[in-house]
Amino acid sequence: MTCWYEGPLAAFDTETTGVDVERDRIVSAALVVQDGPGSRPRATRWLVNPGTSVPEGATAVHGLTDEHLQLNGRWPAPVMEEVARALAEECAAGRPLVVMNAPFDLTLLDRELKRHRASSLARYLDGAPLRVLDPRVLDKHLDRYRKGRRTLTDLCAHYGVELDSAHDAAADALAALEVVRAVGRRFAARLERLTPAEIHALQTGWHAAQARGLQAWFTRNGTPEAVDPAWPLRPELPAAA
Repeated sequence: MTCWYEGPLAAFDTETTGVDVERDRIVSAALVVQDGPGSRPRATRWLVNPGTSVPEGATAVHGLTDEHLQLNGRWPAPVMEEVARALAEECAAGRPLVVMNAPFDLTLLDRELKRHRASSLARYLDGAPLRVLDPRVLDKHLDRYRKGRRTLTDLCAHYGVELDSAHDAAADALAALEVVRAVGRRFAARLERLTPAEIHALQTGWHAAQARGLQAWFTRNGTPEAVDPAWPLRPELPAAA
């Protein structure tokens, strides 16, 4: 029987105007599907005119300017509809969904759906179970004592995965997918008997523990930043009074 990390996988990634999931916007997104190791990946790409200006700092990361997005991007409402339906199709087909730092990309998509479609990611999934594989959470749990950063670039270097055109949504999604396959192979003794659904459930606890550890480190160092333990999607903030 083929292990999940040698089988079909899908991967999702976004590029954005910033890092605030409640206020920032998606400017590009990609869904990559691969039937198995070595098979040709199929990529669907979306470019979005967010209707707001893109900060210079964000453009410096992904290279997408206001001018380019205004000329080539589509309005957010139909794009978010297409993205959500595409993810729902993968979930309904039973394909695990690789998302690097899932609480960021999936929460931001959920908020964009709320903003532009008066809906939510859960409504589009319509009961189809999410089976998310987050390379950041997996690596940090399975190799917890390794020192150093764990960005996608770092994970690609550590696992020998080629990353071309970093911060292009399709390139990042494919690289994250290959990292998950590499993690599966390296830690096969601990992962091969688990199903993607079981690993999804385990990551909820693993991420919460990792968040608590990071929060404790911030507290010791006098950093006021709060770390959200929710995974793979952050709950909506309560409405302002």
